[in-house]
Amino acid sequence: MPRLFDALKVGCLNLRNRIVMPPMATEFSTAKGEVTDRLVKHYVERAEDLGLLIVEHTYVTPEGRMSAHQLGAYSDELISGLKRLSEAVHKFETPIALQITHGGSATTKATCGVQPLGPSPVANPRGGELPRALSREQIRGTVVAFAEAAGRALEAGFDAVEIHGAHGFLLSQFLSPLTNRRVDEYGGALENRVHLPLEVIKSIREQLGKGYPLLYRLGADDMLPGGLTLEEGTQAAKMIADAGVNIIDVSGGLGSRSDLKGPGYYVPLAVAVREVARVPVIGVGGITTAEEADTIIRSGKVDLVAIGRAILKEPKWASKAIGSLKNQ
Repeated sequence: MPRLFDALKVGCLNLRNRIVMPPMATEFSTAKGEVTDRLVKHYVERAEDLGLLIVEHTYVTPEGRMSAHQLGAYSDELISGLKRLSEAVHKFETPIALQITHGGSATTKATCGVQPLGPSPVANPRGGELPRALSREQIRGTVVAFAEAAGRALEAGFDAVEIHGAHGFLLSQFLSPLTNRRVDEYGGALENRVHLPLEVIKSIREQLGKGYPLLYRLGADDMLPGGLTLEEGTQAAKMIADAGVNIIDVSGGLGSRSDLKGPGYYVPLAVAVREVARVPVIGVGGITTAEEADTIIRSGKVDLVAIGRAILKEPKWASKAIGSLKNQ
């Protein structure tokens, strides 16, 4: 079986090992969502010896902004700053991906400037304000916004794009029966609730071409009564992979459970997704040591592991992990 330090090739994406730095919000951007020196420094300090670095959730339209200093990809004016970030990380020969997102009903009017938008006028279990339902025209505009943001990532030199469809953000809201009460082609049966994510994938594929690496962060299970179940989540994962996604980054949906403990508490979700979707998957959840990460990879359950808080705490985590394992 492969080990944590073994390389992996996914399409044209060459990863020197199986360590992923997942997207984690920093609030280091300007009020306009621009890249700052502090943001570049944050990623440069952690880029060495990573298999893949995924930059924090980046909003595709002002209506989808989640916080005052969230990174943005909603305007061509932001491309130069994003390019500065990608070039800084590339000096370490580390592939870099940009995660793009829309907060939907998880945001507030004070943050995004308008009444939040969602699939239906239903409050988000994770907080926020009562949203108004997106019209078909607004849905089409959102699809275009995702594709244009992905195009900016490509122009800025990013090696891949990750679509954020987890953690109760907009695409996760459409997938969940708790927040999606629509009666049109975007609501009801799972095949309808996954309609918007599939439209986003299709539009991005048209924007970037068939060969450009595309990831999808999937909230595979809401872990809430009446929410998206793992059974439906795996069905959605297969449709997402079939639509042209190369890697699925498996996490949680609307729910947040305090009883989930590491290492790898979301790995069982990733295992279920991998069995159905037949694409490489990223496992995540409370993994802190090189030994834990290596054991998960050697088990054959997932193809990559995401190390979050441990890398925030120790920027040289990847280098130290690879060194310790190769010396064993």
